Amino acid sequence: MNNFLSGSVYEAFKKNAEKSPDKIALIYLGRKYTYSQLKEMSEHLARALYELGIRKQDKVIVYQPHAPQWIIEWLALQRMGAVAVPITHFYGPREIQYIANDSGAETIFCMDTNFGYVTKVLSNTHLKRIVVATMSEILPWWKKMIGRLYNKIPEGKFNVGENIITFNSLLQRKPPPLPSSLSSEGEDIIELVYTGGTTGFPKGVPLSSAIFLLSTYEQRKASEGVIPRGEDIVIQGAPLFHVLGQEVGIGALLSGDTLVLLPKMFLDAVFDHIDRFKITSFFGTPTMYRMVLEHDRVDHYDLSSLKYCFCSGDTLPLEVGNKWTKKFGIPICQGYGASETCGGVFMTPAEKAFPERTVGKLVPHWRVMLVHPDTLEPMPPESDEPGELLVSSQHMIRTYWNKPEETAERFVNLDGRVWYKTGDILSIDKEGWAYFQDRSVDLIKHKGYRVAASRVEAVLQENPAVIASCVVGIPDPNVGERIKAFVVLKEDVKGVTAYDLIRWCSERLAYYEVPQYIEFRDMLPKSKVGKLLRREIRSQERRKLEKSQS
Repeated sequence: MNNFLSGSVYEAFKKNAEKSPDKIALIYLGRKYTYSQLKEMSEHLARALYELGIRKQDKVIVYQPHAPQWIIEWLALQRMGAVAVPITHFYGPREIQYIANDSGAETIFCMDTNFGYVTKVLSNTHLKRIVVATMSEILPWWKKMIGRLYNKIPEGKFNVGENIITFNSLLQRKPPPLPSSLSSEGEDIIELVYTGGTTGFPKGVPLSSAIFLLSTYEQRKASEGVIPRGEDIVIQGAPLFHVLGQEVGIGALLSGDTLVLLPKMFLDAVFDHIDRFKITSFFGTPTMYRMVLEHDRVDHYDLSSLKYCFCSGDTLPLEVGNKWTKKFGIPICQGYGASETCGGVFMTPAEKAFPERTVGKLVPHWRVMLVHPDTLEPMPPESDEPGELLVSSQHMIRTYWNKPEETAERFVNLDGRVWYKTGDILSIDKEGWAYFQDRSVDLIKHKGYRVAASRVEAVLQENPAVIASCVVGIPDPNVGERIKAFVVLKEDVKGVTAYDLIRWCSERLAYYEVPQYIEFRDMLPKSKVGKLLRREIRSQERRKLEKSQS
């Protein structure tokens, strides 16, 4: 590990390029890029960006979907020591303006298809430069011709100007060499990742070089027992703007593996790529795994090359995990982490048997403590009693970007150490296996009991008629909160009633955990990375309650 962690993130990638220059690093729409090609393009782009005036620790927004340009830009920013600010390409002008102003970015990478949104916010931000990429510029000529013939290539209008430059033109320049020692190392910030905020605005999480290298190393270590380092072929299963997507996707490039990138996660395309390129690692949210299992064409493809399947971002229903193992012969390994921890705090080693529902064992560089969520008093030692998870590490993030109030709320000093309050309820057994129970804000206080919403959801989702569920507490002065479930049924299911599901829960849960109300919906709100947004449902119910009481 010491060799892996020495130097910068870019140097970790560069070592692989120098060791195996002709090895395939990236595959996109059938086009293959070797490590030496990615290195050459990222270093050339870094020189061109430096010539434009971008300097070390300058913030640069990456506002693009999955494409080779995203990877090349991110590596170029690491080469020159700039700070990447990756955001989803689904954002509109309001979000772009907020993040540009909050981060202080003066440069943004975008696609021609979302260029119009960027121009709408220029006068209200400090953005000085726009670098525009297109889908067609990275396609071979014959694919470009076919795509345009059948109108399959998304295209947008943009104007080239003094401060509006194309990605392609930067690669064609002949800029001077970069000064030495520009890459960020140690506690230098390499990236600002934006995550949900309690004030309604996203908050920036400043990731250092050290924590990023540690996290990607430990993530890859979890699968090393079944796939040796440098031999993995990973399909990108989560967004690159998200920590989980970077840990596994960019982590593959830092580990000498091969990354397969898709513009969109259409399941038939995913299956085809697994079959065609003999993918060995697949990762995603529980929703993704459920969708794969229920896809009517999954058996038309050969997915037998898979050796490692990883799940994070939400609780994996036991029923989904069992079905996957039975169908594909390999278990789904889980992990637990957050944007604020730069990924994994607990990981499940792939080569070892593990108990059901566990999110793994503690990653070595972390220290953890379980406390009462209201008092922060440590839970009794040598007990399996759940508590709110606090985490601490030498290289941990200690602050949100420009958010002193939220920093004070989430980062606390106890016994001379800084701890991050995850807001999640976990338990840890005597063998060290951790189990996710719930978000602390999603614990329902019913008749003096603390009911885990995720437990009720898991039981509902084990019903063969249910595809998704969300459980929240509805304020009630008589019992504290009443339990209400929102359920999505499978398309071909008819005749299932709320009474049927309440009876199902009664047979599998303690009496105080059974929902009193069931509401059927066509869909449930989810974040852009597939997380269930209970807070939206909770807010809707509160507004209804307030309206009825006014």
